[in-house]
Amino acid sequence: MTPTPRPPRADAQANRESILSAAREVLAQDPRASIDLIARTAGLTRRALYGHFEDRAALVNELIVTGAQRFNDIADAPATGDARLDLARLASRLWDAAAHIQLVAAMALDDDHVAATAAALAPVRRMLAEIVARGQADASLRTDLSAEMLARLIEETARAVVSRAPLFTENPASRPGSIAVRAVLSIAGLSWRESDELLRTNDDLLTETSR
Repeated sequence: MTPTPRPPRADAQANRESILSAAREVLAQDPRASIDLIARTAGLTRRALYGHFEDRAALVNELIVTGAQRFNDIADAPATGDARLDLARLASRLWDAAAHIQLVAAMALDDDHVAATAAALAPVRRMLAEIVARGQADASLRTDLSAEMLARLIEETARAVVSRAPLFTENPASRPGSIAVRAVLSIAGLSWRESDELLRTNDDLLTETSR
């Protein structure tokens, strides 16, 4: 009979949580922060940290996996039946979630970690694929590209906004949340006038973070 794995000791679990908490704090200030700084912030030695994570990449990947739930919860939102509206809401809600952890989110989307992030965000990506398929079926989204390619372009657009947009600007038209929604809708085939109209007639689309 296969023995039942024993749960981690309370102190080991507490140390692991301390490391993850310290990593979120430190990397939000400096995405290039060293393992040494993370360990010191957690009140542990470098050796103790390596007892939980084999290297910096493993630690970052764990942050990505544990943080993904914030985004995957968005995939549970009910569809409206309007692919354009659902796409705009998805972009707005994802931005709102990312804005609270923008530096860490940007790091999760860089080339070194984007594959792990894509796997962790599988529910959100499935939701996007469903919206694209529905929008192409009723021609409310562009049909000159395959569904797979269009979904990929939307993902890359959202990735660029999170990675490069400033968190806040004084000009409402330049707020990154608004830019994210408009950019995604543009890639999906809407004109800027159609995007304006959609946002104007659905004033709940942009959260306070996005406005």
